[in-house]
Amino acid sequence: MKYLVRDKIFAIGDDYWIETEDGRHAFLVDGKALRLRDTLELKDPTGRVLITLRKKMFSIRDAMTIERDERPLATIRRKRLSLLRNHYRVALVEGTELDVSGKILDREFTVEYDGELLAHVSRRWFRVRETYAVNVVREDTDAALLIAVVVCVIRMDERERDHDGEDD
Repeated sequence: MKYLVRDKIFAIGDDYWIETEDGRHAFLVDGKALRLRDTLELKDPTGRVLITLRKKMFSIRDAMTIERDERPLATIRRKRLSLLRNHYRVALVEGTELDVSGKILDREFTVEYDGELLAHVSRRWFRVRETYAVNVVREDTDAALLIAVVVCVIRMDERERDHDGEDD
């Protein structure tokens, strides 16, 4: 299943729909929450909160947490000691890890579990400017979790690039 995501949702500050490839509303991104401590909510079409994304405060390295029902589900960090700058590790509370790698800035990257492709992110599938697609490959995968992972990684990558360009 492919989901269409507008690229500059964080700049807008308003609610935003992530749609299926046939144009149906799949997830509502609550951008208003972003004004409070870098928090974002992913909701279903009825408005029920599925996932909450939070920037980890007081973390040595930049990290974001994903929560479901106010309980931690995963933590995302840039992978250290990787030759690729665009390499993130998603540590799920159950003990498994997802691997995110590719060209985050270009919106051409993958989310894998133990070498198996779970989702592929690409701009090539759509001609609409400022958009990319998240193709959730396996039907039994938690699509909301994968969308949340993608949004977090892009947010973290953009924040890191912003900090790299600043003069201290």
